[in-house]
Amino acid sequence: MSLESAVARATGSAVRSLRPAGGGDINDAYRAELEDGRTAFVKTRAGAPPGEYAAEAAALRWLGEPGALDVPEVLGAADELLALEWLDEGARGDEADLGRGLAAVHAAGAEAFGGAGPLRIGPIELPNEPSEDWPRFYAERRLRPLLAPAVDRGALSPGGAQAVERVCERIADLAGPPEPPARLHGDLWSGNVLWSGGRPYLIDPIAYGGHRELDLAMLRLFGSPGPRLIAAYEEVAPLAPGHQDRVELYQLFPLLVHTVLFGGGYGGSAERAARQYAG
Repeated sequence: MSLESAVARATGSAVRSLRPAGGGDINDAYRAELEDGRTAFVKTRAGAPPGEYAAEAAALRWLGEPGALDVPEVLGAADELLALEWLDEGARGDEADLGRGLAAVHAAGAEAFGGAGPLRIGPIELPNEPSEDWPRFYAERRLRPLLAPAVDRGALSPGGAQAVERVCERIADLAGPPEPPARLHGDLWSGNVLWSGGRPYLIDPIAYGGHRELDLAMLRLFGSPGPRLIAAYEEVAPLAPGHQDRVELYQLFPLLVHTVLFGGGYGGSAERAARQYAG
């Protein structure tokens, strides 16, 4: 089946034109003009596992459910592709809007830490079974599963893997005060916040129930949010004592993901972060 036919089947409208667009990373991206007058952003890639795009569509709807931050409307999802409303990217607006909105999304919560199915990040699949124990969940279902593939590709040294293991052993003492599960975006770097019409839209989520400091730590890792964002967040939902000391702990997960996906200097960065907490 051609991509045009797949888009038509997913959206319920014939395709007038389809051309490559920016915004793809792991996926290929296209702009589709539909016969019914809508314009779609289409993401697709060869070999995407069945259910990946349906899971992303569900994640967008879940994040949009509280009404605190905008998400693009899902126009259609199939095993081959995800079609979203087209948003014209504009100038960055007020970070305080993002901070307040993100706090409200997190506060909407989740039933447990984890989710209904495995967590997929491109070719990576992580266990995601629901848990009531955040420290154990973070160690066993986020950090440890990434060690073998990171070492196997030569991107993380044996010493780095040992440092991460030591963090996992100490995680109950490191993870911070107990908190209820937050409704996480899960991959919240600056590139996954699209500003359109002066408003922030959340895109490309891998949403699940988790610790809210993880989303904030990733924003700091890839994007350097300004002080207005954090201040506005805390107006709605003050952060727990010691949160500044846990930033690199919660950056360890995205650093290990990038180590597995891209190699390069990410392994060294993950090792340095782990050694801060290895004791």
